[in-house]
Amino acid sequence: MDFNQAISAHFLWKFKLAAYLAKPDRSLYAETLAAEDLCALDQWIEGEGKKHVDSPEFTKLVEDHARFHAAVREIINKVDAGEKVNNEAALGANSAYAAASNGIVLSLMKLKQAA
Repeated sequence: MDFNQAISAHFLWKFKLAAYLAKPDRSLYAETLAAEDLCALDQWIEGEGKKHVDSPEFTKLVEDHARFHAAVREIINKVDAGEKVNNEAALGANSAYAAASNGIVLSLMKLKQAA
């Protein structure tokens, strides 16, 4: 896995979700997005990434990755249920999404440095 590509991919999710909040076209499926094992990062975590299993950064990455998927699922479910979801509340600096996403990026950066 290319650490830089993984970091970029997580930054792009914010734009995808913001677009979905603005125009919920049902192109994103909560249950599919919630399935951690379907994403490239999880495949790396369960495969090649296992060599970092003793690293605290790896443990934090796994935890934040699960929280990221849960936050995305919650956002999509709310939008699809017709709830008004404020962009800042859902994706802003103080959101569960941002905390998990930022944690993933920080862990990936630390793992990249160690590699």
